[in-house]
Amino acid sequence: QVQLVESGGGLVQPGGSLRLSCAVSGSGFSLNAMGWYRQAPGKQRELAARITRGGSTNYADSVKGRFTISRDNAKNTVYLQMNSLKPEDTAIYYCNADLYSDYELWERDYWGQGTQVTVSS
Repeated sequence: QVQLVESGGGLVQPGGSLRLSCAVSGSGFSLNAMGWYRQAPGKQRELAARITRGGSTNYADSVKGRFTISRDNAKNTVYLQMNSLKPEDTAIYYCNADLYSDYELWERDYWGQGTQVTVSS
């Protein structure tokens, strides 16, 4: 069974840093694009960062220059380095992975359960 497990969230002061990790476990698949989404209470879920299989990246304007997404294909893991954090970055962060099966029989998105990031003094 495919599972996405996030880690690295927590409480940090404004201007601080956190590094989120998302490990994809299971077998019988390969990873296409991966990304980090976030959702604050009362707001819509938004894409924070995305990285393709080949390593191309895209960022939301609100995080560009402060966040860096990366991946380790050998470990089936995606990371989000978050620097210069602001209170408005407070949200639940969800890992997303687009997977395709061995022999390319299917393709679909999988989601992690989310990890809380709180930026506050």
